[in-house]
Amino acid sequence: MKLATYKDGSRDGQLVVVARDLGLAHYATGIADKLQQVLDDWGFVSPQLQDLYEQLDAGRARHAFPFEPARCMAPLPRAYQWADGSAYINHVELLRKARNAEVPESFYTDPLMYQGGSDDFIGPCDAVVLPSEAMGIDFEAELAVITGDVKMGVTPEQALEGIRLMMIANDVSLRHLVAAELAKGFGFLQSKPATAFGPVAVTLDELGAAWDHGRANLVLQSTWNGRKVGMCEAGPEMTFHFGQLIAHLARTRNVRAGSIIGSGTVSNRGLEQGGRTEWPKGYSCIAEKRCIETLQDGKPGTGFMKYGDTIRIEAKGKDGASIFGAIDQVIAAPEESGKTQ
Repeated sequence: MKLATYKDGSRDGQLVVVARDLGLAHYATGIADKLQQVLDDWGFVSPQLQDLYEQLDAGRARHAFPFEPARCMAPLPRAYQWADGSAYINHVELLRKARNAEVPESFYTDPLMYQGGSDDFIGPCDAVVLPSEAMGIDFEAELAVITGDVKMGVTPEQALEGIRLMMIANDVSLRHLVAAELAKGFGFLQSKPATAFGPVAVTLDELGAAWDHGRANLVLQSTWNGRKVGMCEAGPEMTFHFGQLIAHLARTRNVRAGSIIGSGTVSNRGLEQGGRTEWPKGYSCIAEKRCIETLQDGKPGTGFMKYGDTIRIEAKGKDGASIFGAIDQVIAAPEESGKTQ
């Protein structure tokens, strides 16, 4: 099934069930008002939502209405935690190689992960409001999952059973703030502002054969200012699958229902073509593009995002239909955004 959260003036919005083709929606009133309620009592509530979903898809839901992504908050508007991994080692290799740094051996066996802010997510069509262009504004196209309760010390196999829903994400980064923060030894803080999520969260059965033991064999499309810059494959080159990421998080603590775990920037390796390494599948963040340019030409040529820039992130199935809906946003200054809090 597919679930979304409509804006209603509250912090947590109103839960809606969305048809498979994203054409229609139906309020989940009478079953659950908020997505967190569903996650807290998944075994009892989710079958009722599944019934409504099937009625909606069959055209039998009496109070269905056209689905409008612009009315959506993040599917889970605020979460108990947001932990983002770096599951694609190629992304790490590129960033390190561009500055002549080695990748530690442990990075290939132990996932990287940081704890982000989870109290204020951005809706899929809301402006990304940031204090200054000079901070090095970047998008990051990712996949993310929402969990149920996961016990401390689970194996990666057991952790997979805790996944309830999947989404797409734009993990906004401020690149010019990163180095100084990491140099302090405590990790990201100001360099990682609020994250945006796609309009719809889906159960894993919606992925069909694309769901492969913790990996989603989907192409994540990134379109910057109307130009498609990334058609990156999310499955084959995912070094650590979602079960491994969740188990890493749960090594020393319980993970509770309503936790979101991100994949990190979806990244694919380059190919040797005519004596030069090329990246035909493009990129899922500008920092990676700048590293590619440094490796190819000795210096970066692509600047970071400016106010007024747009970013669209989407994943489609083999039938060409959008699975999660699209993140479709504009970068804005605080005084220009018109965003209501």
